[in-house]
Amino acid sequence: MEHTWRWFGPNDPISLAEIRQTDATGIVSALHHIPNGEVWPVEEILARKATIEEAGLRWSVVESIPVHEHVKWGGPERRRATENWAQSVRNLAEAGIDTVCYNFMPVVDWTRTDQRYPLPSGGYAMRFDYLSYAAFDLFVLKRKDAEDDYTDDEIRAAAQRMQEIGDDELASVINTILIGLPGSEESYDLDTMRRGLAHYDDLTADDVRANLGEFLRAVVPAAEEVGIRLAIHPDDPPRPLYGLPRIVSDADDAQWLLDAAPSEANGLTMCVGSYGSVPTNDVVDMTRRFADRIYFAHLRNVTIEADGKSFHEANHIDGGSDLVAVITELVREERRRADAGVPGTRIPMRPDHGHFLLDDLTRPTYPGYSLVGRLKGLAQLRGVEMAVTQLLG
Repeated sequence: MEHTWRWFGPNDPISLAEIRQTDATGIVSALHHIPNGEVWPVEEILARKATIEEAGLRWSVVESIPVHEHVKWGGPERRRATENWAQSVRNLAEAGIDTVCYNFMPVVDWTRTDQRYPLPSGGYAMRFDYLSYAAFDLFVLKRKDAEDDYTDDEIRAAAQRMQEIGDDELASVINTILIGLPGSEESYDLDTMRRGLAHYDDLTADDVRANLGEFLRAVVPAAEEVGIRLAIHPDDPPRPLYGLPRIVSDADDAQWLLDAAPSEANGLTMCVGSYGSVPTNDVVDMTRRFADRIYFAHLRNVTIEADGKSFHEANHIDGGSDLVAVITELVREERRRADAGVPGTRIPMRPDHGHFLLDDLTRPTYPGYSLVGRLKGLAQLRGVEMAVTQLLG
């Protein structure tokens, strides 16, 4: 596999020179300064690519070109935004980039409630605490009809959490949810979040799925024409939040997506931590089933907690999903592609949502995107891959 590292551009507190020292060879990046829905100009793409290559690295994956909210809920700007997205894909291909990861999560991107959950080792992890999320939804956001999405026991427990939580902790939860996490292109206050959610009041999961299908049928042909591989990222977490439909959450969703626009250009990102944060997803089976359409892998892991809905980021090779088996399937798929002469043999992978360890605790660090924590994760994953490669012979 190709070992990559997410870099958020010139403002990232981790430099390309430091990334070189991790033994990653590829960079996963995006033009975050381009407004959502606008075309990525070729000159901007080439400038970012040149910066990366001057550091001795390769721009391997774009993560991501944000999908405009109007595309997701069917707003008046959806066609223009979709056309611009397709043109950005063409421009990336002109610059020699061949893999684009993206997501279709309405309103909120990946969601956590705690940026620094203490670990027994003394480090910290990202965490999604279901009761803190429910307390925010019910008693801070005060979303219309939110009570319908919770059991009576959950509402009582969330009310108790609101009574017990300190002001600083509550402020941290609110800040983490509203401002968004790295890679998210939208941030909110309570009023703007309510307005964003209101666009989906009358939409079902089938409605949002239909909008995704329309988007795919518009952009997949453009990607196919220029040799770009699209790799959708699953919902994180893969369950409805704030009453919003989540439509890329399990194997059935993945199969629907591939069937909606049949093309080798239409593929998946296997994010083990996202799919693996609900007990019903068999991540190893999904990797085996969809191996030929997996074009990118986030090899992180989570530990699901006792309530079955909360989870925290685990060591990359320790959590609830069998990373050894996942990596085995990916290595086998790379060999299958090589034997079949399939273009694009490689599967880029990256460590993700690393723990905060050692110097991470004292240097500027984006939540989930630590230096030492991800370095540890990458080292673990590289070791597993080497062992698997030798055992397969």
